[in-house]
Amino acid sequence: MSAAKKLWIGLALLVLISPVGLILPEVFKAGSAWGEWGLDEIESLVGYIPSGMAKLAEIWHAPLPDYALKTGEEASILHQSLAYAASAVIGAAVAAGITILIGRVLARHEL
Repeated sequence: MSAAKKLWIGLALLVLISPVGLILPEVFKAGSAWGEWGLDEIESLVGYIPSGMAKLAEIWHAPLPDYALKTGEEASILHQSLAYAASAVIGAAVAAGITILIGRVLARHEL
């Protein structure tokens, strides 16, 4: 099996397990997925909003907020999990496309 095929299989497995970070907090009633807290959740967890985080919070807005694909948090866990997996596919495709493009540009300059 080629290295590229192993890489694609590994990437597919990561896409498939991406909803685990959403499912486990739901199963254990642990709140939001780890590390995906908004400013309000940070404030409730640590008691304040770090100044650098507050200053930079409005600069970047995710293209797929909450990975929700317009479903919202009121959607079922299955629907949210499918949206997570779809977001993972989109993100992996964009990252792979950019990597391939950069590789081709660099290979062309070496000739």
